[in-house]
Amino acid sequence: MIKAVIGLGNPGKQYEKTRHNIGFMVVDVVASLLKCPRKKKECCFSHIIECPDHDVILVKPQTYMNNSGIAVRNLLDDYNLKPDEILVIYDDLDLPLGAIRLRKKGSSGGHRGIKSIIENIKTEDFPRLKIGIGRPERKEQVADYVLSPFGKEEELLAEKVIGEASQCVLNVLKYGVDKSMNFCNKKIA
Repeated sequence: MIKAVIGLGNPGKQYEKTRHNIGFMVVDVVASLLKCPRKKKECCFSHIIECPDHDVILVKPQTYMNNSGIAVRNLLDDYNLKPDEILVIYDDLDLPLGAIRLRKKGSSGGHRGIKSIIENIKTEDFPRLKIGIGRPERKEQVADYVLSPFGKEEELLAEKVIGEASQCVLNVLKYGVDKSMNFCNKKIA
């Protein structure tokens, strides 16, 4: 059973609408859909929204993407959670914009936020929801690309993907990861 939904991103206004913050965006939509109290708690190097009616917490680590593991480790310790009780949501360069993949476990795939989590909690065995953001033309453009907002031609699709990913999270909270795979793994056009 998932007890914490963790969206990865970077804190600060300048990163708010960037591709790298799609995890934060999904957490915000899930908070609205679950009608969680708007009161944020500062704990475990994170902004935490407690949703007592749904027995879940929604988490936005404030350690910056590459140090997400510090916040997740603290969260597991402070809330007495096991790795299989968290769902981590993050951007994935290897999936095209519009693709969503729910996985029970896996490697970092080169994602530094996930790498940090794996290093800090000492396991790859935690559920994750990968949201495709596509890849820039050249490898040296990756840093600028993930820290840029979606282009005008991508905004509508990005909005749809965030909505679908949020519905996937609700499905996982209700039915679990295994039963949500078919519902969640999709490509939105």
